[in-house]
Amino acid sequence: MARYGWVRLAGGAALGALLAGCSGAGEVRSASAPVAAAPAAADTPEALLARMSLERKVAQIIMPDIGAITPEDVKQYRFGTILNGGNSGPYGNDKAAAADWLKLADAFWEASTAPLPDGEPAIPALWATDAVHGHANVPGATVFPHNIALGATGDTDLVRRIGVATAVEIEVTGLDWTFAPTVAVARDLRWGRAYESYSEDPALVTRLGAAMVEGLQGRAGEAGFLGTGKVAATAKHFFGDGGTAQGVDQGDVNGDLASLMAIHAAPYPAAIGAGVASVMASFNSINGVKMHGNAPLLTGELRGKLGFAGVTVGDWNGHGQVKGCTNADCPQALLAGLDVYMVPENWKALHAALVRQVKDGTIPQARLDEAVLRVLRLKQKLGIFAGEVKPSARANGGRWELLGSSEHRALAREAVAKSQVILKNHGVLPLKPGALIEVAGSAADNIPQQAGGWSVTWQGGGDLTAADFPGATSIYAGLAEAAKAAGGEARLAPRGDAASKPDVAIVVFGEPPYAEFVGDRKDLAFRDEEGLKLLKAYRARGVKTVAVFLSGRPLWVNRELNAADAFVATWLPGSEGAGVADVLFGKVRPTGRLSFGWPKTCEGGPQGDPARTLFPVGYGLPFETARAVTGLDETCAALTHDVGAAWFANGRLGAQVQAVADNALLPDLRGSGNGIVVTGVDRRAQEDARRIAFGPGARLTLTGPASGAAWRIAYQVTARPAAPVTVAAGSGKPLDIAQGLSVAEGKGWREMVLTKACLGETGGKLTFASEAPFAFQVSAITRDESAAGAECSF
Repeated sequence: MARYGWVRLAGGAALGALLAGCSGAGEVRSASAPVAAAPAAADTPEALLARMSLERKVAQIIMPDIGAITPEDVKQYRFGTILNGGNSGPYGNDKAAAADWLKLADAFWEASTAPLPDGEPAIPALWATDAVHGHANVPGATVFPHNIALGATGDTDLVRRIGVATAVEIEVTGLDWTFAPTVAVARDLRWGRAYESYSEDPALVTRLGAAMVEGLQGRAGEAGFLGTGKVAATAKHFFGDGGTAQGVDQGDVNGDLASLMAIHAAPYPAAIGAGVASVMASFNSINGVKMHGNAPLLTGELRGKLGFAGVTVGDWNGHGQVKGCTNADCPQALLAGLDVYMVPENWKALHAALVRQVKDGTIPQARLDEAVLRVLRLKQKLGIFAGEVKPSARANGGRWELLGSSEHRALAREAVAKSQVILKNHGVLPLKPGALIEVAGSAADNIPQQAGGWSVTWQGGGDLTAADFPGATSIYAGLAEAAKAAGGEARLAPRGDAASKPDVAIVVFGEPPYAEFVGDRKDLAFRDEEGLKLLKAYRARGVKTVAVFLSGRPLWVNRELNAADAFVATWLPGSEGAGVADVLFGKVRPTGRLSFGWPKTCEGGPQGDPARTLFPVGYGLPFETARAVTGLDETCAALTHDVGAAWFANGRLGAQVQAVADNALLPDLRGSGNGIVVTGVDRRAQEDARRIAFGPGARLTLTGPASGAAWRIAYQVTARPAAPVTVAAGSGKPLDIAQGLSVAEGKGWREMVLTKACLGETGGKLTFASEAPFAFQVSAITRDESAAGAECSF
C-alpha cells in the first residue's frame, strides 16, 4: 500500500507511481478514492537519478533543521530530507500548535515539488522527527512512557501498539519519518540516555525494538506496510552508544569487536528483518574511531554482514566529529558509508563542499549515486511518488481528533500501569478503600517532570507547564480520582502538612528532566533530599508512606528505601499519570519487572556486577509478596564530592545554581528577560554551550553555593564589546573586563579565571552587565579551589 506523494517534471506533469521493486506495493492511495498505478520503467529511482543534476543529487543527502531553513531554501536547493531538532518548532516556536506543524509540512512539500525549469524531476522532501516516546514534540500529543519503562513491561504487543499510535499521530501533523526506536543496550547507568534504552539485556532490547519497528511501519511483506498511518522508522544508534567508558555520551567504546557486537549490535538483525527503513550512525567511537567515519563498521558490518539495504543517516553534526572533518566539510563520512548528513545549520557550506568534492574526484560519482538511490528508494517505499497529495490532504492529515485521542491515552495509561515496579512493600500496597491520603512532593502535580526529556522541548522541564501538555493527567490528579472512586480522598500537600494525620502519605519525587549528555553523571547517587526529608517527617509522625520515584534510570536511593514503607519505580510515565494510581489502588496488578539491575552502591560502573546490585534484572514484587527492605547501607562518599563545583556544564546549570536577568528566572541558562537573550549553541555537542546577548544596561546574575574558590569560565567572543562590560562577585565592586574580551575577539574558545585578586571576593554570586549591546558564548562555568590564590586572566 503506497501512501501519498508525487514527482513533478518541468511543466507540472506528475509521474506515475514508482512501485517497481517495492515490498507490498500495489494500491496508490490519496485523500480521494484509490487509483491504480502501474509501475513504469521510466519512473524508477534509477531513471529519476539519471535526470538529476549534481547539485540536486547532493541536496538529496543533506538534512537541514527547520530552524535554519525556509520553504524558499527548500525550493532553491531541493533537499531530500529535513528534520526538526528537539528545540526546533515550526516558525521558530518550539511550542507551536499542531496546526502549525501541518502548515509548515505543506509549505515544504509545495516548495520541494514546485516545477523545475530545467527538466529535472521535482522530488518531495521527507520530514523526520524524534518521536521517541510518542509524537511528544507537539503539544497535545500522547506522551508515552520512555523506553526504560516499556522495558519494565516486557510486553512486545504493547510496544507494537504504541508504535501504531505514534505513527498515526505523526501522520496527523504531516511528517513522514521518526528517529525511533533507540535499540541501545545501555550497560552503564551514568549515561544520560539510559532511559532511551529498553534494557541492559540485548535479548529484551531485540524483541522490543523489532516490535516498535513493526508498529511504526507495519509488518514487512504484508498489506499496509508503510501505508496509511505508518511512517519510516530508524534503528539507532549503530553501534555501541550504550557501551561507552563510564557512560560518557558520545564517548569511546573499547574492546574486542566481536564481543562488542554480540552485545551492542545484537538488536540490529531483528530490526533489519522487520524492514526498518533507516539506521542512524552513532556519535561514539569504537576503539578510537568515530562511527560516522568508520567504513569497516558502517559498510563492512552493517551493509555486508548484517545485510542492511536502507538509508544510513547521520546524527546531529556527527560527521563533524570525524578526524579531519568539520560540520561544513566531511567527505570521509560519505566514503565510510553514511548516506544522509544531518547538518542542522551548516547545510549551505556542506552542500558546496560535497559538490566540489564530487567534481574533483575526492568523492566518486558512483558513491554519491548509491546514497541518493537509497534515499529515492525510501521515498518509493513510502509511496512518495504515487499521486499528488500534500500532507494536509492525506488520509490522516489534520485529523486532530487522532492527536492525543482517548484511545491513545488509554493505551499510554495501560503502559504506565504495566511499567510500575514495586521494589519494597511492607504491608501498604494496595491502598485501602476509603483511605485519607496525603500526596506530597514537588513532582506530584508536575506533568513536565513526569514526562521527562524529549517532551515538547529537547531537554523537557525548564519553563514548561501543564498548559504545554493539554489533555495530560498528573500523578496527583490520577490519585485523587482513584481515591474518590474508592470512597476516600487524596489531598495535595507538596511540602507535606505538618498538622495533618492521613492514613497514608504518597511522596512523589525524582530526577529533573534531561536529555542526552546533559544527563550524564559521574556516579549514581541521588542527591535531591526533598523526598527523603518528607519520608522521614511522615515516619516521625507515625504515617505510613509510599515512595513514588520518577527517574530515567535506577539510582542509589538506599536512604529513601530505608525511610519508606513502600517504594515504587515509576520511571518517566509521560502524559498519563493515572496509570500510577491504577497500580497503587490495585485496579491493575503490578506486573512490571526491572529491565536493569538496581544499584546497591552509589559509585556507578558497568551493569551486571552482583556486588554492586541490590535488585537484579527481573525483580519486582507482586502484592502477595511483602518485603520490608530495611537496614541498607546509607554511606556514599560521592554525596560530598564536588558539591557546587560545576555551575554550568554540558548545557545545564548545576543543581544548586540559578540564572536571573534582574527578576526573570532563566532555567538552565536559557530564555530571555529584561534585556538578556540566552540561546543554545554547539561547541562539542548539540547545544552544550550558550550565547548570551546583552541589551544596553542588561544584567545577568548567577547564584550558587558560596565558596572561596575561583571561577573558571570557558568562553568565546566573535565581536568585541563597544562599551564597558563588567563582572562582580557578591556585593563587590564591578570589574570592567571589556579589554580582555576585546583581546579574545575571533580567537576561538578561551578560559577566563576570576579570583579575589581582581574581584575582591568570590562568594556565591556572579553578575555580568553590559552598557551597550554585546554577546559572547559560554560553555562552562566551574569553581576551582586550586586556583583560588591565582591572578585573574582572560
